[in-house]
Amino acid sequence: MTRVWLDDRLVEADDAAIAPTDRGFTLGDGVFDTALVVNSRVFRQEAHLDRLAASCEALSLPIARTRLEAAYAALAQEIGAGSIRLTVTRGTGARGLAFPDDPRPTLFGSASPLATSLFFKPLRLTLAAIRRNETSLTARHKTLSYLDAIIETDRAKRVGADEPLFLNTQGRIACSALANVFRIDGNRLITPPLSDGVLNGIMRGWVLDNAPASGFAVFEESLDRAAAWNAHYILTNSLRLLAPAAIGGEPPPGLADRLAPLRAALLDAIRAECGADLRDQLPGPGE
Repeated sequence: MTRVWLDDRLVEADDAAIAPTDRGFTLGDGVFDTALVVNSRVFRQEAHLDRLAASCEALSLPIARTRLEAAYAALAQEIGAGSIRLTVTRGTGARGLAFPDDPRPTLFGSASPLATSLFFKPLRLTLAAIRRNETSLTARHKTLSYLDAIIETDRAKRVGADEPLFLNTQGRIACSALANVFRIDGNRLITPPLSDGVLNGIMRGWVLDNAPASGFAVFEESLDRAAAWNAHYILTNSLRLLAPAAIGGEPPPGLADRLAPLRAALLDAIRAECGADLRDQLPGPGE
C-alpha cells in the first residue's frame, strides 16, 4: 500500500507532509488507535471510535468523530485485510508546553497488511524495571508517549523474552508493553481494573463480555506481584488477539487447548462482524 490518510483525504505516502512544528512530533502530544481490518471492515469499529473519541476529549484534542470514522472507512477499503493506525496530534504550535490558542489537530492514518503470524502466538514475559504510573493519563489512553514501553521491550528481548510485564507504582500487575493482561486461574480469568493503570483495551472488553459464554468466569481484580511468577496469562490486543503467556519461559502447551473455546468464539465474532473467516489464514490448525 502506498497511500495514507492525511487531514481528511487519501494521499500518496511520498507526498504526505506533516509540519516540523507539529506537537505530535516535537512533544509527543497526541493519541493513536490501532485496529484489525478483515474483508475491508474494521473489527469492533464502534468500540475503537468510542475509545479514540474519548481519548481526544480527555486530552482536549478538538476533533469530530465523523473525521475519525471517515479515515477508518477509507483506509479499510484501501487495505482490505490488515491493520489501521490512526494518529491525532494537537497540530502545530509555538515553542513551549502551553496549548495553542486555536488548536487544529492533525489526523494521520496508515495501514499495513494482515499479519496472521501474530494471532494467538505464545509469548515469553519478563518483569519490567520501570513502573507504570497509574495516576497518569498516559496509562489510561494510547498517547504518543511510548518511551517506557520502547526501552523495556528492548531490555526484554536482550534477556530472551518477547515482551515486558509492567507493574504499577503499588507493585501490582498492570499490563505488558502492548497488551492487556488476564491471569488464568482454573476457569477464572482475572484482569486488573482500569484504576491500576490499565488501558481500556478493545480486546480486553471483548473478553470481559464474551468469556463467560466459553466457560470462563471473568473478574476485574488487582493482581499482586507475589503471584506473578508461577501464573499463566493471556495477553490481549487487536492485532495479537489472544496470546498465551508466561514469565521466564514458554507457556505450557496445554494452555492453548484450554483457551480453544474462547479462541473459536473470537474467530466466530470476527466472521460475523466482518463477513470473512480467518481460520484458513492461520499458521496453525484452525478450530
